[in-house]
Amino acid sequence: MGNPGVRRINPPSAAPVFGMYSHVAIVEPGARTAYIAGQVSVDAQGRIVAPNDLGGQVPVVFDHLERILRDLKSGWEQIIELRTYLVGRENLDAWFRERTAVYRRIFPNGDYPPNTLVVVSALNRPELRVEISATARVP
Repeated sequence: MGNPGVRRINPPSAAPVFGMYSHVAIVEPGARTAYIAGQVSVDAQGRIVAPNDLGGQVPVVFDHLERILRDLKSGWEQIIELRTYLVGRENLDAWFRERTAVYRRIFPNGDYPPNTLVVVSALNRPELRVEISATARVP
């Protein structure tokens, strides 16, 4: 949908999407690919921000990803794929609500990247509720 270097599509043979994602991202040649490790809700000193609070952690995680993309001279339009690890099925409704709020800002045209959502029993610290890793096209 107009992203330079990354085209996101939903092929006619694929099932309808169940939310804010695309089935496929096609990356055009001419740039490098960055694999960004899972980001969690911590501050600059490594302290957990909003312990046990998914609503408070989601914006922090997306902020970390945005800062990394900026450092790489890239941006949300260059995201190839996101992978989300969410603690507990009971957090699904809150996750979709919080993600929708963030996506409205970072993907205002509705051109959403592929996203894999995995519900897990825990992350590496018991206070963490979400971790997101990314693959992005960088110059």
